[in-house]
Amino acid sequence: MNDSEAILEFGIKRENEERRDGGCSIVFDPETQKYAVYKHPKTDVYCLFGGGFNEGESEEDGCIRELIEESGLIDFSYKEKVDKVICHYFNRNKEIYRVAHATCFLVILNSPKREDAKLEDHENNFEFTWSTDEEILKSWKSFNGNKDYDHWIYFLEKSMKRLIDLGYK
Repeated sequence: MNDSEAILEFGIKRENEERRDGGCSIVFDPETQKYAVYKHPKTDVYCLFGGGFNEGESEEDGCIRELIEESGLIDFSYKEKVDKVICHYFNRNKEIYRVAHATCFLVILNSPKREDAKLEDHENNFEFTWSTDEEILKSWKSFNGNKDYDHWIYFLEKSMKRLIDLGYK
């Protein structure tokens, strides 16, 4: 692998990590200049909508499926892959250490129209909310002692720069 193909790695490697590749979405509403997230029921930390990919599912299809299932958002004007990284983290929803090839998509809303979310049992306490990039970064950085949010911080900061390039900020 040459340097142009190198994949960034985030977090702390731990014993007994479970491998589960997946993705997440940075969802931006240009009208309000806020991001769609949910508050974790145990920690009140902001979280991105995402999860594991199904067998044979593309990265984009998996990220967007998870976004729709967990948030109910359905009206998108733009989607773009932000990056793909290796991450080591503690999955608080399933109480397990994970390692993953994680892909992130930047999704820009056409409207905040929502349908009913299709939440799994461990997601039933998700509290959908809108937040600013500053509030989200503060939330993650204040709860990042174990480096579990490093990849999300990277994805959000890269998305913020891209939103400027696209003329949304």
